[in-house]
Amino acid sequence: MARKCLIAREEKRRVMVEKYQKIRSDLKKQGDWDALQALPRNSSKVRLHNRCMVTGRSRGYHRKFGISRLVLREKALRGEIPGLKKASW
Repeated sequence: MARKCLIAREEKRRVMVEKYQKIRSDLKKQGDWDALQALPRNSSKVRLHNRCMVTGRSRGYHRKFGISRLVLREKALRGEIPGLKKASW
């Protein structure tokens, strides 16, 4: 389980990106780089990092499911993900 502060920080960034998305796109179209530079750093979409919805883990993230590889394996073994099962031969 990731520290709660990391999960909260990521959520705070996500909210800020949504808030400034329109402003940033307008400034980029105009080419006003000085005004763009004055916006908060965390309003940039590049600073977002994908995290597991269950554990908050940042590494081993599967975009299709929105969870980390460890949680994915557990859920697949329990049959909680439709159409997915662990391979065995």
